[in-house]
Amino acid sequence: MASVVKINVLTVPPDRREDLEQRFAQRAGLVEGQDGFEWFELLRPVEGTDQYLVYTRWRSEEDYQAWANGAMRQAHQGRQGGAPAASAATLWSYEVVTQAGPAQD
Repeated sequence: MASVVKINVLTVPPDRREDLEQRFAQRAGLVEGQDGFEWFELLRPVEGTDQYLVYTRWRSEEDYQAWANGAMRQAHQGRQGGAPAASAATLWSYEVVTQAGPAQD
């Protein structure tokens, strides 16, 4: 079974970037213990766009759905701190076909 990747594309106005990054820093640890979770990265744009990428990798679509419909939903419903930092969001879904890592000595 191939891993699945979910990339949440967040459009974030310049004046909300710091808020978005702080919110993700404060959520550290919320996804790491979820069954099937493999990886997380928050990617900041460096030029030409106002879109952040939230990259998560999961053992299966079912594992992602269990998290999205459970712990993630509860975390977002219980979130304090006002309006969302992003003005728009789109979810991209991919299946890992091939991968590589650093060569081992």
